[in-house]
Amino acid sequence: MEKVKNRWLIAGSGIIMQLLLGTIYGWSVFKKPLMNAHGWSGPQVGFAFTIVIFSLGCAAALGGKFVDKAGARKVATVAAILFGVGTLIAGYANTIGNLFLLWLGYGVIAGIGNGLGYITPIAVLIRWFPDKKGVITGLAVMGFGFGSALIGLVVPSLLTSIGITNTFYILGAVYLIVLLIVAQNLNNPPEGWVLPVAANVKAKANIAVSSLDLKEALSVYQFYILWAVLFINVTVGLALISNISPMAQSQLGVSAVVAGSIVFITSLFNGAGRIFWASLSDKIGRKNVFLIMLISQIPLFLLLPKATNMLTFVAMCCYILSCYGGGFATMPSFAVDTFGPKNIGDIYGKVLLAWGIAGVVGPMLMEYFKKVSNSFTLALSVAAVMLCIGVVLVSLYKKPKSIVAA
Repeated sequence: MEKVKNRWLIAGSGIIMQLLLGTIYGWSVFKKPLMNAHGWSGPQVGFAFTIVIFSLGCAAALGGKFVDKAGARKVATVAAILFGVGTLIAGYANTIGNLFLLWLGYGVIAGIGNGLGYITPIAVLIRWFPDKKGVITGLAVMGFGFGSALIGLVVPSLLTSIGITNTFYILGAVYLIVLLIVAQNLNNPPEGWVLPVAANVKAKANIAVSSLDLKEALSVYQFYILWAVLFINVTVGLALISNISPMAQSQLGVSAVVAGSIVFITSLFNGAGRIFWASLSDKIGRKNVFLIMLISQIPLFLLLPKATNMLTFVAMCCYILSCYGGGFATMPSFAVDTFGPKNIGDIYGKVLLAWGIAGVVGPMLMEYFKKVSNSFTLALSVAAVMLCIGVVLVSLYKKPKSIVAA
């Protein structure tokens, strides 16, 4: 058997990749500067974020197959190039004032790179750590959750000191160089690789001894439950994420600066929730964690529009975003438990298509009901109903009979 790298080095590389990819959630810091520079409307600039999330989901859906077949290192390398180059194109689009080039560069090209990069560490690490599936996927996607906080700390000062174009150029260069470096450490375990003895004993009860392929996975109802539950959790989470700042300003009467601080605080819980809920799922099970997350969010979505106390408002938003991140962190392990590890890149990629669609539906849902009712109450009530549907779906879940534990 060939010599392999320390699996924690591979894990560290995956976390760094996810951290840089997660910076797309900080897109709002570019919104007003781009609007002021070119006279573009808020929806026009915001559409770049919609495109990048949709492209991400679609690329992840297709990219998982390539991780399984072509190898993780190749896919991660392509992801690094696309994400870096797409960000550089966004800088050039600002220079010439071309909105469509911004959508193409940052939305499509960088979005595809992001999706390919997102699925790769998840598919790889879950194979290297069958003894710690929840913890390791939680750590990986925790980096993605903290990406927006990183951008929120760094980019505003860059925009002020060197301008929009140079900020995009610096970010693009950093993405390209750093992601290319860490991509070289990402590879699937070689044929015949087994866990060290101590870890293998711990993992024995949790490792599936059989795996479904994509066709088989699509033939069982559990696939559609996981897809729908991820769609619901992401839709309601993004509905809130896309409107935390205006909600805080209208309900609490705070300034845009204070609202921005609230966005930063909640983004930390988006990241922290990923490791917390995923780790908890290793102890009490994926189904139980999703039931807790979905049920506990229902009253919060109903009460949030009535919250006028800052501490109460922030606490509710922090908890909801922890569940939003927790869904991303727990679902990969849920999928492995359901379908087995062998073809998880291909299968989980198709589950992630729910993310891309939810990235369009969530913000649009909020905007539509806000326009119809002139408040956020109706939209958040609809989100609560969606969560109720999610609870029913998770309750119906049972592990496929074709997957048996060792």
